[in-house]
Amino acid sequence: MILEGQCAGPLVCPLSRIKTGTVVCIRQLSASPEVSARLREMGLCEDQKVRLVSRHSTVICQVCNARLGISRRLADSILVETLPAHVEAA
Repeated sequence: MILEGQCAGPLVCPLSRIKTGTVVCIRQLSASPEVSARLREMGLCEDQKVRLVSRHSTVICQVCNARLGISRRLADSILVETLPAHVEAA
């Protein structure tokens, strides 16, 4: 059983399950090729550091000095790895 805000495993999990305020590194985009291409255009690409700002009806993350809002369903398709607390999002 996976509790909200917790990952299924120790290495990677969906962005939608990360605790607010956590800095993560995107490891894989598992959306359709068209959606993945659009995410990359917005700065949500593999190896990019992201900070989760809010996790309500819309998931808000900080990436490349900008805040982006995406749906929870889309955040489910972004697999991330948590980083140490002292690492800042780019």
